[in-house]
Parts: sequence; structure tokens; C-alpha cells
Amino acid sequence: MTPLQIVFLIVAAITLFSAVMVVSVRRLMHAALFLVLALFGVAMLFATLESRFYAVVQLLVYVGAIAILVIFAIMLTRKLMEDATPQLNRGWGLAAILAVVLFGGLTATVMAWPAFQSATRSVAAGGEDVMALGEAFVNPGGYVIPFEVASVLLLAALIGAVAVAIEQKGARS
Repeated sequence: MTPLQIVFLIVAAITLFSAVMVVSVRRLMHAALFLVLALFGVAMLFATLESRFYAVVQLLVYVGAIAILVIFAIMLTRKLMEDATPQLNRGWGLAAILAVVLFGGLTATVMAWPAFQSATRSVAAGGEDVMALGEAFVNPGGYVIPFEVASVLLLAALIGAVAVAIEQKGARS
């Protein structure tokens, strides 16, 4: 095993741990900080896979913008920072078993796929094919509609957080 593979496995384990902690900690602020760690771990995974462009985009967009937006929304709303409700639902065991079975089925399906063994990553001579990605984002047949819908959704979330903060401030006065 190469040192890069060992680093990849360590980063993957930390990322999975922090993703589980996002949904299992009681304090909302701690969950947001674990989300930042999980998103940073994904950026590190991109970096270990030698995908510099996606690593930087992950850092700038998700860690730098969305995670900070979530933290500001939490701080603006000043909701209870600790949840008093139980963290697990009654059927969590069945859901966990179903998730493991589904993961095993998907893994077996992908492993049985003939092209999986011969699939290689195609990277242009100068690195990632950033030009093709940029064209796909602005091409009406590509990703322009989902890209714009995501931006409108983020704007609506920000406006909603401000509206909730204003309503709670008026209720306390």
C-alpha cells in the first residue's frame, strides 16, 4: 500500500466519522462544525485523487460559502442550541440494516458490471478538462437549469433564515 493510499483511507475514515457526527450530535452548532469537517474531508479526497479543480471548488463553494451560511443561520436564529428530543427514531435498526443491504447490493452490481474493471479516469494532458465543465454549466442542454435552481434555492434559504430571525426578535420584544 502506498503512502497516498494510506492518507486517502485516513481522510476517508475521518470524513465518514464527521458525517455520522453531523446527524448524531445534540448541539446544533457542533453539527454545523462537523459538517464543515466533512466537507473539508471531501475536498481532501479530491486532492488525493489529483483533481485539483474539484478540490478547490469544494473548498470555496461548500466549506467557504454554504457551511458558513449554515453557521450564520444558526447564529441568527438563536434557536435552542441543544436538542432535547431523542436522537434515534424507533425504527433506526431496520433502517441501518436496510442501508447496509442496499450498499452491498449496489456494490455487487457495480462490481459485476463488465466496464468497471477496465474503467479508467480520463484526464486531459494539462489536468482536468475544466473547459468542458464550464461549457456544460452554461449550455442549455447541460447543467445550466440545475445550476440556477440551486442558486435560487440558496437565496430562498438565506431569506428564510433572515425572516425567521426577524420574527423571533419581534416575539421576544
